[in-house]
Amino acid sequence: MPPILIGSEIYRGSTYGPKHPLAIPRVSTALDLIRALGWVEPARYRDSPRATPEQLTRFHAPDYIAALMRAEATQLVPEADRARFHIGAHGNPVYPEVFRRPATGAGGTMLAAELTRQGGIVHVPGGGTHHGRPDRASGFCYLNDAVLGLMGWLGQGLTNILYLDLDAHHGDGVQDAFHGDSSVFTLSVHEGARWPFTGEAGDVAGGHARNIPVPEGYNDSEAGWVLHHAILPIIQHLRPQAIMIQAGADAVAEDPLSRLALSNNAYRATLAAVMGLAPRLILLGGGGYNPWSVARCWAGLWGVLNGFAPPARLPPAAEAVLRGLTWARAAGRNPPEHWFTTLADPPQPPVPVRPEIRALCATALRDLPEPPEAMESVA
Repeated sequence: MPPILIGSEIYRGSTYGPKHPLAIPRVSTALDLIRALGWVEPARYRDSPRATPEQLTRFHAPDYIAALMRAEATQLVPEADRARFHIGAHGNPVYPEVFRRPATGAGGTMLAAELTRQGGIVHVPGGGTHHGRPDRASGFCYLNDAVLGLMGWLGQGLTNILYLDLDAHHGDGVQDAFHGDSSVFTLSVHEGARWPFTGEAGDVAGGHARNIPVPEGYNDSEAGWVLHHAILPIIQHLRPQAIMIQAGADAVAEDPLSRLALSNNAYRATLAAVMGLAPRLILLGGGGYNPWSVARCWAGLWGVLNGFAPPARLPPAAEAVLRGLTWARAAGRNPPEHWFTTLADPPQPPVPVRPEIRALCATALRDLPEPPEAMESVA
């Protein structure tokens, strides 16, 4: 089955508020860019369903889901709900689609798990809300679609799943949801000493997680080292039945909420190397707070899934999508021309890999658990 793209019009015009980092259009722009490139046939696009409260309570607490629905209906949050559920607090504002939007993202990832039941590849750019907690919002994430999608795979009988998180922020919500669960191995490459201040190198979450907290300035040369000296060896050791990748684009150099320095070429190289290593693949979105770098990154990843090379210069329709964006931050007042005209960032010259990157990879490979199938055969 060729790759499937799942999206929704709910993201168009939906915003967390004018001063919030998620005031920018991301999913809608990525989808518009993909269509302008002529990279998706109608038969390979699915409109994301909205997850029902019953589906969401497979992971989330019923009283939290009820509070989220009340917040959307009234656009108000009682102080008790604010304190208990972190709705309208801690960077998680009330906005018109505060339940429908995350429920749509969750529905898309759950649909992706069902579509890949027998194998295949699905891209859900509206997914990747990896900080969501069972009973509260966290880190701009009201629900945890990644956990719900992984639970969907587990419900199909899979016992060996790998979750790879490339976001600049640690995938804490997913790791904690499967703490000590031998069926789901979580691997997070994120900026160290950054919110949520979890995911240290020694954190193995009961034995079935590895964390690579990279330093500021993490670049393409170092990402290549991590790919070949940590990510690929771990996947080849575990031999997963399914891989879910959270591809938050906030590790790209131009992002305002990290101090990492990747180009979008590093994301494409990682996906190209990983995508053939399991019969089932779900690719999610995630973080990313520069509208140009997010849309170019996610559209480029869809290209990788389909074997499309980035054009040397974008066609006029795709360029028009990018020229139509605005961004209130300083970098948005005079964007570099290549943000409008290219999909791929300029290549970074090779640089020496820092010793701490090498050490982090070596630590990640220590004492890896045996794949669940191997443990079952021994038993």
